[in-house]
Amino acid sequence: MRLCRFSLDEMILTGFYVDDCVVPIDQAAETYSEDQGVELLLPSTDDLLDLLPPEGAYFHAVRDLASWVEALDPLALSELAIPIQDVEILVPIGAPSKILLLAGNYAEHIVERGGLSVERAETFPYVFMKPPTTTLTNPGDPVVIPRVSPDHVDWECELGVVVGRTCRDADEADALDYVAGYTVVNDISDRKFTPNPARKARERDRFFDWQHGKWHDTFCPVGPCILTADAVEDPQNLAIQLTVNDVIKQDSSTSKMIFPVAAIVSFLSRFVTLEPGDIISTGTPSGVGSSTNTYLRPGDTLRATISGIGTLENPVEAEDS
Repeated sequence: MRLCRFSLDEMILTGFYVDDCVVPIDQAAETYSEDQGVELLLPSTDDLLDLLPPEGAYFHAVRDLASWVEALDPLALSELAIPIQDVEILVPIGAPSKILLLAGNYAEHIVERGGLSVERAETFPYVFMKPPTTTLTNPGDPVVIPRVSPDHVDWECELGVVVGRTCRDADEADALDYVAGYTVVNDISDRKFTPNPARKARERDRFFDWQHGKWHDTFCPVGPCILTADAVEDPQNLAIQLTVNDVIKQDSSTSKMIFPVAAIVSFLSRFVTLEPGDIISTGTPSGVGSSTNTYLRPGDTLRATISGIGTLENPVEAEDS
């Protein structure tokens, strides 16, 4: 089941995501009730956590409704569906308390960035954060090239994990039980951000330049929907691809992660309380722009796709002067 948030006529609604259209959940529930002769009561909410496993109060009802929608004939579906171009798709979690991202979780990406390939037993996940209120960007909204550092802005298609219930000290064997679902994240990165170029060099400059290059406004597009965890047999078996202007740049699989999703959730929960709605971005495969000295420019179009979830599309614009 794929669920999304969208805006229509200045209202924020929830819906089933069907690539080229959305089916509003409230309208589907009303039609279902009439068709089945039963009253299906669902909340008036724009918070997908109410509808997601493992603890969403309305998850089972919405899943049954989704099965009914999927069985509709094309004509009946068309009467419920709204074309995707007539709505504004929003980030699936509107206000996550945390966005946690992994660096260097695919061996091939480490090598292309000039590092050495590593095995899981030899290291641990490198984790950083992005501020949700200023980096989180809707599908279709622009990634903005910052005028303070416009020349080395890069893409990173990543599998996003949405936490579904409070998680602390989870064993790896049980870690996926805390996952609500999966989405697409594009971890936009300024590879050579250099505040105060005339500064005196300090020991930690390189690390903090890297860290600050992750935090520019609009640098975390997420969406277009959440694929519920119950629909994903194995999160380590998803194709992942990114194109720039329809040219394939990244083409890989989540099977190539050094630390799988369960290990990441378990690791983080040892020292951070994971809360419902938190987003964990699990790292990117090889094919980033810095490997070929190719960077984003105004007018580019990014499309980040993960099998089963969908495509997250964003244009690229320059920051206004």
